[in-house]
Amino acid sequence: MASRLHAFNRYELKYLVPVEQAAQIRDELGERMDRDLHSPVGGYGVWSLYYDTPQLRFYWEKIEGLKFRRKLRIRHYGYLDGVTDDSPVCVEIKQRVNRVTQKRRITVPYATARKLCDEREMIEHSAKESAFVDEVLELVVRLNLQPTAITGYQREALVGRDQDTGLRVTFDRRIRGRDRDFHFGTPNAENRFTVPPHLSVMEIKVNERTPYWITDLAARRNLSLVRVSKYVQSIEAFGLAPRSVFHVREEDLPQAPAPLPLVPTPASPTTRRPTEASHS
Repeated sequence: MASRLHAFNRYELKYLVPVEQAAQIRDELGERMDRDLHSPVGGYGVWSLYYDTPQLRFYWEKIEGLKFRRKLRIRHYGYLDGVTDDSPVCVEIKQRVNRVTQKRRITVPYATARKLCDEREMIEHSAKESAFVDEVLELVVRLNLQPTAITGYQREALVGRDQDTGLRVTFDRRIRGRDRDFHFGTPNAENRFTVPPHLSVMEIKVNERTPYWITDLAARRNLSLVRVSKYVQSIEAFGLAPRSVFHVREEDLPQAPAPLPLVPTPASPTTRRPTEASHS
């Protein structure tokens, strides 16, 4: 059996940006970056089922900022309509070692992923996948991991060109999720926004050093780094844990631009058309 294992290390920088500003930044980045071949215009869906202990060990490790921490999830790319046992998904361990984010995953049919993570049974795998599959099974059994939250969002991705081939920038919007109905194919499952819908999460991902022109762009646009986790946001939004200092609160964040005032029609002689200054 050919190996389906994929692994990579990188640094991640995250920003919360109003959707309108994110579109402007994406257009500016497009002058020096290319659209990811897997990212159509308008983006693609990303859905993740996170596993945790009954005591939310992985959640608390994130909150406490442990230098080494892990999360286990099953991830599906695309829309959930029509998800079947044969649909490809990724079983993934995402871990943080100091400032480096590491991801290891295998792509398997959805039924196979559930057999490993939910039924806690060994799955067929190649020799190269053995260590990873053993680690997943050991985690779910030893820690009694269980489905805890689903997150979903629409992602647009850009990749670097020329000397910036290790650069990747993503924009995630319509971030939502649920704390029940954990099968991806659940019909009419109720999702709710876990991040205010006028905001998007912009992530800069690099193998080593962030290009100077990316740093300059962030400074010019007055972007501030944030510690935001979609999983943590879901746990707190659904009341599974108290809201932490990292929780995204709408009142603390940039608001969507106010709509321009409506221009009244000259229905009467007393009606005055607004001047250009009134739109500034």
